[in-house]
Amino acid sequence: MKVYLDNAATTPIDPEVLDAMLPFLKGNYGNPSSVHSHGREVRSAIEYARKNVAKLLNATPGEIFFTSGGTEADNALICSGIETHGLTHAITSTIEHKAVLQTLQNLESLGKIKLSYVKLDEKGHADLNHLEELLANNEQSLVSLMHANNEIGNINDIEEIGIICKKHKAVFHSDTVQTMGHYVHDLSSLTVDCITGAAHKFHGPKGIGFMYINKKTKVGPFILGGAQERSMRGGTENVHGIIGLSKALEIAYRDMEEHHNYIQGLKDRMIANLREKISGVSFNGDSANADKSLYTVLNVCLPESADNDMLLFTLDINGISASGGSACSSGASTGSHVLTGINSNPKRGAVRFSFSKFNTPEEIDYAADKVAEFYKEVTV
Repeated sequence: MKVYLDNAATTPIDPEVLDAMLPFLKGNYGNPSSVHSHGREVRSAIEYARKNVAKLLNATPGEIFFTSGGTEADNALICSGIETHGLTHAITSTIEHKAVLQTLQNLESLGKIKLSYVKLDEKGHADLNHLEELLANNEQSLVSLMHANNEIGNINDIEEIGIICKKHKAVFHSDTVQTMGHYVHDLSSLTVDCITGAAHKFHGPKGIGFMYINKKTKVGPFILGGAQERSMRGGTENVHGIIGLSKALEIAYRDMEEHHNYIQGLKDRMIANLREKISGVSFNGDSANADKSLYTVLNVCLPESADNDMLLFTLDINGISASGGSACSSGASTGSHVLTGINSNPKRGAVRFSFSKFNTPEEIDYAADKVAEFYKEVTV
């Protein structure tokens, strides 16, 4: 059996999305910046996609800018936001995605900002009292805290974070890559300056994402060399990708409740299976808490074993695709910075299973059985 349980890394493309993209890979090949009919047809399709994304998110089309993905969007918003607003201080957490963490650390190393890290509780949630304290003591700040963590699934209260940022006149950026298409984002009421999305996290194509910039927030361009995206992002648009992103987000919103309930059922099934079959199993962060974590992600904390490094290899041999690793050992340069950030025991193994609408209960049972078999063998 082949089982794909690494959907937080990338999701399989939805057949409906592929059907929407194909005409722009075959016949509608004009450059959208061209003024002739071939170009105008493609330009019209891009703007329709932009309007569709904006409608789904309750934003305006002028607030949506297409990018190559979430990493570019995060880099653009952080670097350009800091430069445009003359910010001298930034706040993030030690468990952010590397697209945020390394970007801010690089800016700090160049002497452009002072960087502060908000404290985390024992489950890995941001301490909002500490956030407020940091903002009170540092004017001209950017706050970059993700909506949900890609490794342990913890969900941050970005509504409350936005209110705190507004109170202290801070620019608030949130990486929403893991929640986009899985949760409703009403950007007309959410107090946020900018967010990001990537199509391949919600059954769209790779190589395409977007950034939302609130119309009240000014951010300069990051990539120069063309007037595309209203001079905000130079370079010929990824037309078929944009069409695919729009269609994928449309499907995600159309079927969101159904898929949420179904996938949460798969996650609950995995939790129950592992608890029954493996003594001492636990779950990193708030991964097993349905109210405080992504329904698509489960990060399993496994018993101590000298063979833990072989777990993912063993799963792969058995046709199961997942991801994981332990916390960084002291002085080591490898391992999960997220698990290290929440003080996970580096001697315990970790595996992240992430689920989608295309997974089945039978696949969940098979994967849980193979993990249990591994631990029975290594403890004999």
